[in-house]
Amino acid sequence: MAKFVIAGKANCPYYAKAELLADYLQKNLPDFRIFKITQHPDVWEEWLEDVCEKNMWYHRTSPIIWRELLDRGGKGLLLGGYNEFLEHAQLYYGVTSNMTTELMMVIAKENMQTHIEQELDKENMKDLISPLQVWIASAGAYVCCHLIPLLLSGEVFGIHTEISLTLFDQEQREECLKDIVIETQNLASPVLRTVSFCTTVKEAFLQAEVIIILDDIMDEEVYSLESCLRSRVPLCRLYGYLIEKNAHKSVKVIVGGKTFLNLKTTLLMKYAPSIARNIIAVALGVEGQAKAVLARKMKTTSASIKDVIIWGNITGNNYVDLRKAKVYNYESAVKGPPGYHHSVLSSIFDREWITKEFVQTLQNLSNTGKQFGGILAAHSIATTLKYWYHGSPPGEIVSLGVMSEGQFGIPEGIVFSMPVKFENGTWVVLTDLEDISLSEKILNRLTGDLIQEKLVAFGDLLTFEPIEEVSDPKDKEPSSTVLNEEKEQAGSDDSDGKNEEY
Repeated sequence: MAKFVIAGKANCPYYAKAELLADYLQKNLPDFRIFKITQHPDVWEEWLEDVCEKNMWYHRTSPIIWRELLDRGGKGLLLGGYNEFLEHAQLYYGVTSNMTTELMMVIAKENMQTHIEQELDKENMKDLISPLQVWIASAGAYVCCHLIPLLLSGEVFGIHTEISLTLFDQEQREECLKDIVIETQNLASPVLRTVSFCTTVKEAFLQAEVIIILDDIMDEEVYSLESCLRSRVPLCRLYGYLIEKNAHKSVKVIVGGKTFLNLKTTLLMKYAPSIARNIIAVALGVEGQAKAVLARKMKTTSASIKDVIIWGNITGNNYVDLRKAKVYNYESAVKGPPGYHHSVLSSIFDREWITKEFVQTLQNLSNTGKQFGGILAAHSIATTLKYWYHGSPPGEIVSLGVMSEGQFGIPEGIVFSMPVKFENGTWVVLTDLEDISLSEKILNRLTGDLIQEKLVAFGDLLTFEPIEEVSDPKDKEPSSTVLNEEKEQAGSDDSDGKNEEY
């Protein structure tokens, strides 16, 4: 069998003429095979020089044609250029080419266009098969060991998406990071391409496509709330600068943890303005805890409860809104077809439990930080990322900390937890939900602390003073953490509904 290689500049008319002649021979001769190579004119000379040097040939024009002799155990045999190939075809096969110069130019132009398109396709394929660059900041935190197996399960980014995972933390935690790298390798996850660690600040977030910000471990002692708030600014400024400088332009940044979540997200947005829209704060931890408390009361599973809304400061002063909350597969006197649900508020007849014990339970968990344990925090981050990439369940409400643009009367410029849905790789605030407006009193309490946190962090306010609610006996608005649709039955409770983490 004769196998010929025809290589040339993509826009070379003589390559086009040789190609057409070779196509004719391959079509009509059972033992004649060709292999075509085109190179962009800008790289042709360098490519030709490398080929000739490797094979000890001398050839300086396009095309170059040689015969493969691999079946005989030898290297390729140089035939030459177009003229030599034409002579060979006439001598051995009695075939010649009558292609006109005009047609040669037309085909050469088509070859050039085809070459460009093929190169673009190759680049796109590289993008498809290159691993997703995922970075975890403050990777020495306890929650990281719970988070990594979830990220590598294939459920978050997709079973066909390979991941290159980088753990970033301070240099003094290098030994801890090494241990985590070894444990991660031992998982033998099919989606893990590489795992490494980084302690060099200037290299942080290089080409990152997903960045997960965990709670930083403070080495310095802080003695006041104000110093805690101000201590967040330098690190967020550094992270923002590094993200702007090193990360992929479409990077997704997700902020998790149990301290000053809204504030840290706000600061990152300020210092990484070009990707501010792609920075979000995880609120599913608080939402999940509220569902679990409700489920224990209703003797069902927390997964059966949907559409609990978290408003406000995720790790601070927030409200748990049950006005849209639903429970599925609930054992009651009223039955329905698959997908039938009950209202949570209409199913819990103990209103005092809702306005007092439920509120106090969530507040106690918040004060101790237990609702942000390693398992729950990791699951909340992983689930939020999964929704971001694949969409949230149709029709389901998700709580998320995002920058306010004035929705629901919330002041602009603060990160605020509110109801959203994920679709098409982004999130949308559900401003069209009925009957979820917030009263001015509730808004003042929810936004007051967030505004103060921001002012204190930047030094525009010296002292933080939590917003305290003064209950009015005549006011029918519930002053508990729960927003109750039956306000008159709920009454006015003295609990101020704070979930403080200071």
